[in-house]
Amino acid sequence: MGEETLFQASAKRLSGETDEIAFTPPTVLTNSDFRFIVTEQLANAGIDPGPVLIEPEGRNTAPAVLAATLHAARTDPEAILLVAPSDHVVPDTEAFRAAVVRGLEAVRAGDLVTFGIAPTHPETAYGYLELSGQPDSAGMPVKLSRFVEKPDEARAAEMLEAGTFQWNAGIFLFRAADMIAAFESHAPTLMGPVRAALDEAEVDLGFLRLAPGPWAGCEDISVDYAVMEKAQNLSVVPFDAAWSDLGGWDAVWRESGPDADGVVTSQHATAIDCRNTLLRSENERLEVVGIGLENLIAVAMNDAVLVADMSRAQDVKEAVAALKQKGADQAVAFPKDHRPWGWFESLVVGGRFQVKRILVHPGASLSLQSHFHRSEHWIVVEGTARVAIDDEVKLVTENESVYIPLGAVHRMENPGRVPMVLIEVQTGTYVGEDDIVRYEDIYVRG
Repeated sequence: MGEETLFQASAKRLSGETDEIAFTPPTVLTNSDFRFIVTEQLANAGIDPGPVLIEPEGRNTAPAVLAATLHAARTDPEAILLVAPSDHVVPDTEAFRAAVVRGLEAVRAGDLVTFGIAPTHPETAYGYLELSGQPDSAGMPVKLSRFVEKPDEARAAEMLEAGTFQWNAGIFLFRAADMIAAFESHAPTLMGPVRAALDEAEVDLGFLRLAPGPWAGCEDISVDYAVMEKAQNLSVVPFDAAWSDLGGWDAVWRESGPDADGVVTSQHATAIDCRNTLLRSENERLEVVGIGLENLIAVAMNDAVLVADMSRAQDVKEAVAALKQKGADQAVAFPKDHRPWGWFESLVVGGRFQVKRILVHPGASLSLQSHFHRSEHWIVVEGTARVAIDDEVKLVTENESVYIPLGAVHRMENPGRVPMVLIEVQTGTYVGEDDIVRYEDIYVRG
């Protein structure tokens, strides 16, 4: 939605210090695929990361929230945690922080606090919170009566008219000891496996890898179902500033500010005689053109294209399930693979060859390695590479290349101050990522 990612915007919103509130470095829960993206993006945003906990597999929000809470309670049982998804759009940071400050009084009284968004239309894609009374103009906490599942349009319109219902933002504020007590009362079966996953966790490059065995025993359940819907000590802080959880491409269309015809286009998209349409390309070399479209979404990524009716925007998960069933890589693999030294992406893959683009950060180095099944050609297109092949070390600059024979022990590093980019051509009987023998690695990967 702008120059920075939603994750970076969320981290900034929960960082820094004012006269009324101060944040410690953020604790992040993520999976292994995102671990280097997390630290790189926090660094680019000027934020020192706190603990980064890696989930072996997704088990929904209840185990994740409990893991973060138990981790914080080890150093301070009275620690106050603010739990927020990484993909929300909240343009007014000061208004959000003011809402957090308003919730602290309820937290100190022992309440678990959730945040309600003043509804602007009868939305059917969100769950709702029913308040015990009308929110006041100051936005002070109100006791929660109940959670309400996603309604149909008629019921959503009734709740909008009532004025005592708010969208459930999925943002929580609580004291660690109070949340642990809530889990012990309402979801005790999660306590053992989550605590064991923390106790048996392993440090890896500054990340904390939760133990996969105990974690697999956690029930796959949301924190709403596991705890919040059963707890009696809940308050809601009303929040009436702009907010979106970008839960579907229709939300992206809405938040992007459609023109007079209801059309939103990205930089590399063109709409001709279209109405109520989102056209978006994530690839600068791929132009998306729509002609005479109405109520449609067309999103082109580097490896897949989505075309959907606007009314079916919430059903993208069905597309993912269908792709997984047919064994499509696009459902489970990223086009760009991030590593501690930078990233790579596959440009072309054949039966006995693969072409990659590789970016190496300044001062970063790949592991000392060899391959059983492939040789490699490296062509530097930006920056300078220091390349070691067996006993020879040389500098390779732009428009120069080097050949790594099958079985040669080699390493590449970027000695410069700017990112180094090269094109790698692999040839051999097998070009999978697991054809690597590591002899030495500054990142201590197994």
